[in-house]
Amino acid sequence: MHEVRAALESVGLDPCVGFFHVDRPGRQSLALDMMEEFRSFLADRLVLSLINRKQVTKNGFVRQPTGGIIMDDVTRKDVITAWQKRKQEEITHPFLEEKIPIGLLPYCQALLMARYLRGDIDNYPVFIYR
Repeated sequence: MHEVRAALESVGLDPCVGFFHVDRPGRQSLALDMMEEFRSFLADRLVLSLINRKQVTKNGFVRQPTGGIIMDDVTRKDVITAWQKRKQEEITHPFLEEKIPIGLLPYCQALLMARYLRGDIDNYPVFIYR
């Protein structure tokens, strides 16, 4: 969410004023809205890859006395390292038709959102990658 929020702010949009998530004080509603576009392509794929490659296993999680479950430090480091590597991979953006690092997707989509809201383009091209 931090990266999406920063991308929205960098193009002049308020990350707290969203379309789908309810506006509440301190809630980054627009950032949460935009994160939905990336969920399957970034988060779900990364998690499933880490599990399938056995880089993350159930042994990397600890049950707390309160019933919560958290990642241990080694697993957290592995996930963050994999996330940083994933952001460096390049794809061809489906709307812009240019090669970009995956880490720039939030910025590209924020820029397209700003252009749509300002009337520069007719439709907002939601990020769908096939």
